Amino acid sequence: MNAFKNLLTATQEMKLQALDCWYCALDNQLLRMDCPNDYHDELLRQCDEMHRQQIVTWEEWRDLRIEADQAYLRAIAGDDYH
Repeated sequence: MNAFKNLLTATQEMKLQALDCWYCALDNQLLRMDCPNDYHDELLRQCDEMHRQQIVTWEEWRDLRIEADQAYLRAIAGDDYH
């Protein structure tokens, strides 16, 4: 499978891995249900760190924070329990 080797730059691969980690945290239902505040803090911490390391742009950072805020609001509303 050498056809798919080295298709991404190192920067693109780092961004892809960082976003994958963030979306895994977003999908962490156990943390979201047990402690919505910690869940939200972790999402914000990760997107702030990606922005600090210049992995994501300001617009991407903002969009991740908005998505984290919306997920938090759904968590405290009890959406996982319906």
